[in-house]
Amino acid sequence: MNASTERSTSLWMATAAIEPAPPLTQDANADVAIIGAGIAGLSAAYELAQAGKRVIVIDRGPLAGGMSARTTAHLAAELDDFYSEHIRLRGEREARLYYESQTAAIDRIEEIQRAEAIDCDFRRVTGFLIRAAETDVELLEREFEACRQIGVKGIAWGETPWQGEDDPRCLCFPDQARFHPLKYLDGLLRCIRRDGGHLFSETAATRLEERDGSVVITTADGPVLYADAAIVATNCPVNDRIAIHTKQAPYRTYVIAARVPKGAVHDALCWDTLDPYHYVRLQPDADAAHDWLISGGEDHKSGHGRDQHERFVRLEAWTRSRAPQLGAIEYRWSGQVMEPVDYAPYVGRNPGDRRIFVVTGDSGQGMTTGAMAGMLLRDLVLERPTRWTDVYLPQRVTLRAAGEYLRENADVAGHVAQHLGSAEIASADELAPGQGGIVGRGLHKVAAYRDEAGKLHARSAACTHAGCIVQWNPFETCWDCPCHGSQFSIDGEALAGPAIRPLASVSIEDEKQPAAASS
Repeated sequence: MNASTERSTSLWMATAAIEPAPPLTQDANADVAIIGAGIAGLSAAYELAQAGKRVIVIDRGPLAGGMSARTTAHLAAELDDFYSEHIRLRGEREARLYYESQTAAIDRIEEIQRAEAIDCDFRRVTGFLIRAAETDVELLEREFEACRQIGVKGIAWGETPWQGEDDPRCLCFPDQARFHPLKYLDGLLRCIRRDGGHLFSETAATRLEERDGSVVITTADGPVLYADAAIVATNCPVNDRIAIHTKQAPYRTYVIAARVPKGAVHDALCWDTLDPYHYVRLQPDADAAHDWLISGGEDHKSGHGRDQHERFVRLEAWTRSRAPQLGAIEYRWSGQVMEPVDYAPYVGRNPGDRRIFVVTGDSGQGMTTGAMAGMLLRDLVLERPTRWTDVYLPQRVTLRAAGEYLRENADVAGHVAQHLGSAEIASADELAPGQGGIVGRGLHKVAAYRDEAGKLHARSAACTHAGCIVQWNPFETCWDCPCHGSQFSIDGEALAGPAIRPLASVSIEDEKQPAAASS
């Protein structure tokens, strides 16, 4: 299983069907094995299959059922953390190459959907960066100059397409795009199969190792994959314990979707300058009289806070103040993004390995990063020259981002130390149906959840990746690790990495446990 088993359903999940795939049931060989069937893994598989490589893709759950199904699918070359910041941290050259690579990713998606006749509602639109009233009045001026400095095409001043903004001026980025991500991924799956690739769902990788010039991948149910190279495209890497995880942090983001009359809202990508920021786009509806308006924001560090209801209330209020014709909210969902300390993803050879490659740290721009990673990883696997290697190098250390690095890792240390702290509740008897919480059991912590039928589900609260104490997520009905982003079901199964193993079993007394029915 993967994040598809979380409680919420995205608009994409409700309006597209992904062709199912079987699990891997026997040992197999490939030129390239890819772990993770989201936008990054499937883009890499498509590119490598096109190059004539024998490709196998596995996913711990349904294909395209992870975070690529929980995106808002903005295709944007503008950096959501601002190019002015990228230049400050890493210099003009790398900011310029980052912009070049993200622009190439949008172009590649457009090229593939056209060449492969993938009907995914792709359309070029303008992006608008809007200054929020609470933020620095000079922020847009700095970003405009930074964009001009690195050659952002068509950057211009304009007026916001929204109602209710205090500052009508905004930055306009032409030739951005939007699409339906699952329709696009379903098209990639068709093409990968056509080109000889093999795809397997419900197949979790439990171990990767380089051995005798190849990569050996052990799966949870026993079959082993042997490949010349492997790509780990699991949003957060499942193969690495420390190196990359100390340089990025998991954040939850929230999304709503509702219908608006066609023409009532400008078809564009919009972001504001708040931290966390809001991001909005349209999606065509099957009903010709309406579009879907998709609005996201209200991010927080994963495992921090249980106020999701209030966050959705604030997000809806913010959206309605700018789009008063918004209909009833029909979809609410959340996703998880990995935020790198220096604003650029990590794509390339895994630190310490030669044949294992990773892609992670999308920073909320996973669609363009995924398509870019498909091209970059193709070139790295085929040992072709590429201009973008250093921009995304997983081994990099950005000294000017040391403050952010220290803050995020201090937070991790705090959650590890929770083993010694007090529990949230004294006994599982305090849990009402539908509630979860951390219970103290001697020196250990227990993740306890009582389902709607009154049955208690209890597992160790120690994440099986690095031992942090997980936190209850009442909106998605799962356990989130606040350190590195692992997610677990109520029965302890790992839904998202980096954890591979389930939460350990524990026994706990439960005075409220329903009595067994008499025969």
